[in-house]
Amino acid sequence: MENIQSHEPWNKGKLIGQKPPLKLKDIWAIRIHLQIGRRIRDLAMFNLAIDSKLRGCDLVNLRVRDVTHGNQLLARAIVVQRKTQRPVQFELTEDTRNAVSAWIAQENLKSEQYLFPSRLKNSLHVSTRQYARIVHRWVAEIGLDPAIYGTHTMRRTKATLIYRRTKNLRAVQLLLGHSKLESTVRYLGIEVDDALEISEQTEI
Repeated sequence: MENIQSHEPWNKGKLIGQKPPLKLKDIWAIRIHLQIGRRIRDLAMFNLAIDSKLRGCDLVNLRVRDVTHGNQLLARAIVVQRKTQRPVQFELTEDTRNAVSAWIAQENLKSEQYLFPSRLKNSLHVSTRQYARIVHRWVAEIGLDPAIYGTHTMRRTKATLIYRRTKNLRAVQLLLGHSKLESTVRYLGIEVDDALEISEQTEI
């Protein structure tokens, strides 16, 4: 008789599916926590992650030149996404510009350098795995469950806030760099019928 071994599913005991966005109160709780702790790099990374709505792989690959012109932080930046090779544009709020500027000044980073260099000798910049651990630490420090939130939480947060405020799916689609509106619908987790109705109302 064969000895049948049962393999434990990789996702046993784990929460899978879309990671929820942060609420406005959570954003400010994390910001204040990082400011009090004088964690300049983390504050710059957090603010930029929220504003840019970039995937983790694109965020950690940012160079100083991507968000600056000379010695000035850009109010608006354009990045080509690695996954889709499509450009995506985002605005940097004043708080984000101040935080990123403070980080660049502290580390004396040059234009060609990575914005978030790794502290490990064998890596040029923070890895996506490191970034995920950093995000988990942020949410845990304000009392949220790190098993529920992840790097896509950062990407979805501002997009969700904009959608709730404007109901403009097309605008959110452009901000996220999605090629199809259906992708934006799935990403925001809204009902398809509602999305179609809103899309028809916003058509020119």
